[in-house]
Amino acid sequence: MTVHLVGAGPGDPELLTLKAARLIGRADVVVYDRLVGAEILDMIAPWAERIDVGKDPYGRSVPQVEINQILIEQGSRHSSVVRLKGGDPYVFGRGGEEAIALAASGIDVDVVSGITSAIAGPAAAGIPVTHRGTSSGFTVVTGFQNPDNPQRLDWDAVAKLGTTLVILMGASRAQTIRDALLDGGAPSTTPVAVVHRATTSQQEVSRLTLAELGETPVANPSIIVVGPAAALDLARISTTATEVPPFEATQGVIPWLS
Repeated sequence: MTVHLVGAGPGDPELLTLKAARLIGRADVVVYDRLVGAEILDMIAPWAERIDVGKDPYGRSVPQVEINQILIEQGSRHSSVVRLKGGDPYVFGRGGEEAIALAASGIDVDVVSGITSAIAGPAAAGIPVTHRGTSSGFTVVTGFQNPDNPQRLDWDAVAKLGTTLVILMGASRAQTIRDALLDGGAPSTTPVAVVHRATTSQQEVSRLTLAELGETPVANPSIIVVGPAAALDLARISTTATEVPPFEATQGVIPWLS
């Protein structure tokens, strides 16, 4: 008996791994999150039991301890259980907690990595999280901080890293995050991109500055990208240019993005 912690990727069903698609189609039980799209759920076998444990930030929410218990119970009764999560199970998916709980109950765990929205979301908006001459690294953080966790995120340090900053689960705290980054020394003119429902047919991209972040509500779910790379729009370049501009042409002002 095995529980497979499967990453469903950022939303587009074509971004599922082959292993994920195979397991979804063969599982006896699928326990899934709110952000797993209908097209992916349609891949579940008709005989399989479906269990919705999605956490709605504005309503229904299944406690993690209850989810752990569901997985233990289902994993004890069925030969193949899929725990289906948006993105990657180990990137703010609490997959580690579930793996520990299952292992403690003597249930085998198989982790199937998924494409994290922290990379795929910006890419879908034409933003490379690293780009020569623009960003030599990227930092992924959660916008939601557990008030009971003593290891709080140091936003002053984050503001000074100089990397592309990707913020997941930060829609409802966009203004607070903006203020923390500004207080930490980030320039108010720093480019920001907000990618809503990345990689899906409902994707929307907003371009603004850090000073403007949070002035209007940020739709949930959204990925917030902060840093010079957020000003890039390589998706637009790929549809309007016959070849990628040389590196030297991307320095300073980028005329084809205006």
